[in-house]
Amino acid sequence: MIERFGSNTSLLLIDTQVGVNVLDHWGGPTGRRNNHDAETHMASLLTTWRSSGLHVAFTRHDSREADSPLKFSLDTGSQLPGLEPAEHDIVISKDVNSGFVGTSLEVELRRAGIGRLVVVGFFTNMCVETTVRMAGNLGFDTYLLPDCCATTNRVGPDGVDHDPEVVHQMTVANLHGEFCTALSVDDALSLLEGDRADLHRVQGNE
Repeated sequence: MIERFGSNTSLLLIDTQVGVNVLDHWGGPTGRRNNHDAETHMASLLTTWRSSGLHVAFTRHDSREADSPLKFSLDTGSQLPGLEPAEHDIVISKDVNSGFVGTSLEVELRRAGIGRLVVVGFFTNMCVETTVRMAGNLGFDTYLLPDCCATTNRVGPDGVDHDPEVVHQMTVANLHGEFCTALSVDDALSLLEGDRADLHRVQGNE
């Protein structure tokens, strides 16, 4: 286990937009989601992350689908309060599930010297999963924080309505140990203590 994330690490927030909570679109008429603490955990993590002096990146989704709430032209395409990019963050727009397809994300991360990603956001089994899989395939040392992710129920072709927590947990199980390492948000915050200590030492020597 690493002792700290290090200066080559970026937090990557996936599609933290208002439209993720339009549940009758994502889960259908019975739409519901898991982990209603995800936004609170992400906001706390983001604050601590910024205080550690590490890189931050965002993907923002501008859907091709006519009825999607994730469109920049709609109010629901805006960022969730407390999860907005800052001036020097990497911010990319995408219109497919992966943050790497048809975008400059990989190039911008490589130029910034990033080799490790810590991924959070929406939805666990959609854009988060697809981006994590590609990040692992591209050689990034990838970490997933399930406490900082959420998803909705999914109705299968047989009509079975799968509970959102089951969908979430199964996705994490599929990814962990193959494409990424799953960590709790508490473990991530503990690792950031080492990064904050490093930053304070550097600042004290300036």
